[in-house]
Amino acid sequence: MPLKIRLTRQGRKRKPFYHIVIADSRAPRDGKYIERIGLYNPVANPATIEMNFDRALYWVQQGAQPTDTCRTLLSANGVMYKKHLLEGVKKGAFSEEEAEKRFDSWKKEKEAKLHAIRSKLKKAKDAEEKKRIEAEVKIHEAKAEEIARKNAELTEAEAKAARKTSEEVVEETAEETTVQADNESSAEIVEDKVEKAEAPDTADKAETEDVQEAISESSEELNESEPQDVQKPKSDKSEKGTEEK
Repeated sequence: MPLKIRLTRQGRKRKPFYHIVIADSRAPRDGKYIERIGLYNPVANPATIEMNFDRALYWVQQGAQPTDTCRTLLSANGVMYKKHLLEGVKKGAFSEEEAEKRFDSWKKEKEAKLHAIRSKLKKAKDAEEKKRIEAEVKIHEAKAEEIARKNAELTEAEAKAARKTSEEVVEETAEETTVQADNESSAEIVEDKVEKAEAPDTADKAETEDVQEAISESSEELNESEPQDVQKPKSDKSEKGTEEK
């Protein structure tokens, strides 16, 4: 049965991760597999590889053929290099201790390179984060300046409105005082006119009273004098009658 080392897709849409499995080459990609030996996440930065080194080396030595992607992953983890060293030991090119020494030096070098890549990515991420923070600070400062300007304009407008209202109040009070003064002067004028209008009436009343008194006195005098004049003709008539008789 030909065996293959390949990937089976997991995860959701646009965020996949893959299991590294040992499966029959005739089985479907995401079908049944014999053993899972690792995990590969290409979405992370850098990509993460978790692998059971001993089981991967065992299946490679048993003749399992990795796909192109899996071969790259196995090489990145040192599985393919360790297989090459063990074949050299079998052929007698060098001893097993030399193989282990070479593999350790390769592993340290690989870890140093990986650490450099990670530190580089971290520095780039920190620089990007710093730029983002500076941009946000500038935006906040601009917003604060805009708010301060609007508040200054608002306070200035309120001060102008207060001054305007105070001026209007002063003008209204001045107008009220002028109107009140005009009303008082007009009231005084009306009173003077009324007094002037009433003064002739009192004089006329006094004159009429004087005239009535004079008329009453003259009528009394006439009344006193009229009976004497009336009695004389009566006496004359009586005298005339006696004479006629």
